[in-house]
Amino acid sequence: MSKSSAVFVCASCGASHGKWAGRCDACGAWNSISEETPLSSGPKAMGGKGRSIVISDLDSTEAAPPRSSSGIEELDRVLGGGLVKGSAILVGGDPGIGKSTLLLQAVASFAGQGLKCLYISGEEASAQVRLRAQRLGLTGAKVGLGAETNLRDILTTLDAQKPDLVVIDSIQTMWLDTVDSAPGSVSQVRAASHELVTFAKKRGVAVILVGHVTKEGQIAGPRVVEHMVDTVLYFEGERGHQFRILRAVKNRFGPADEIGVFEMTGAGLAQVTNPSALFLSERGQPVAGSVVFAGIEGTRPVLTEIQALVAPSPLGTPRRTVVGLDSGRLSTILAVLEARCGIPFTGLDVFLNVAGGMRVTEPAADLAVAAALVSAREDVAIPPETVLFGEISLSGALRPVGQTENRLKEAAKLGFSQAIAPKGSKLGSAEGMQVRQMADLTAFVGEMFGAG
Repeated sequence: MSKSSAVFVCASCGASHGKWAGRCDACGAWNSISEETPLSSGPKAMGGKGRSIVISDLDSTEAAPPRSSSGIEELDRVLGGGLVKGSAILVGGDPGIGKSTLLLQAVASFAGQGLKCLYISGEEASAQVRLRAQRLGLTGAKVGLGAETNLRDILTTLDAQKPDLVVIDSIQTMWLDTVDSAPGSVSQVRAASHELVTFAKKRGVAVILVGHVTKEGQIAGPRVVEHMVDTVLYFEGERGHQFRILRAVKNRFGPADEIGVFEMTGAGLAQVTNPSALFLSERGQPVAGSVVFAGIEGTRPVLTEIQALVAPSPLGTPRRTVVGLDSGRLSTILAVLEARCGIPFTGLDVFLNVAGGMRVTEPAADLAVAAALVSAREDVAIPPETVLFGEISLSGALRPVGQTENRLKEAAKLGFSQAIAPKGSKLGSAEGMQVRQMADLTAFVGEMFGAG
């Protein structure tokens, strides 16, 4: 009789190990490895030939998938124009950031557009969800509510109810009785996701799955879950700020890296149709270290304020504190400023922040970051009507970035009259904007601050 070998799987990355260990060698997570029973001993022998699949040409034309609008413009934008029938969507975010609030509002809005919607909660009782609906003023929405974790019972209910949209909150609480492991384990999450995605495709039901995140900010469970679904959304934001960002990192039915901006209020999440004006609403008199960056998030131009503070450090090793930007990028820009422009930051603490809780990832923010750092160090304010954007190379040269015309149009719409961009940028029709093009960082620092 063959003895089944034990399998030890990491809950963070899904890597398999021959024995238990306190730390996963693949991802470095601690206390994430647990023993699991293999799903099967191998593929079963096929009783006969399989059926032939349909092969079509690349030039075959098919109608675009029908979409259902939620009535919430910011949500429809992130989904690529609306909800696609039979799609599977995974939504992740930090605990308490507002995932359940957003999805309850979304499912109520879809129900108001004529869709039959169900909300299945595995973390809260039905009474708790009703209390949230009362706070949000959604008690009149025609949304079916259920509280269950047994996936077999949920699928049977969905087969009988035949909804257009179902929300599963959350996938980590679901369990299959055919999988011999605890809820939330890698095997359970993978198997439950596969069953729900398969059901969505076969029945034409749109499924939204809520996923927990790890301390690194990644959706917990095996990465294969993100490959199964059609769309992966992250709900981001800082607890101390009222702004929330819904970001698409994968979308088979629309552009990735699209964002939707919401504001947390006492009555729930309110959409922000003009995020640039909201992120810049707190700007007052010109102050050293404050710079406006004209960025692009997905297809949308967004203006954000980058703030820097430079102060003498009492420590042997100066501090480098960054919020909303990559700390490695800050170190690179500091090195370029010192090596190419002769501006040292030795013995100085550097604090960098993106106002409003936004997170900026594109390299086009390099010039704005460098300007904020030099402005704070030299105590010279950048003119308040000026926006900046451009990528900095290690040689100190400024490189053009994409969608320059959209950046300038958004800045002009908000009342800015000047822009500083890399030389060679495709300006297009930037009406009302005076654009100064710079070839390298040394020329920019010398012209703006008289240094370098």
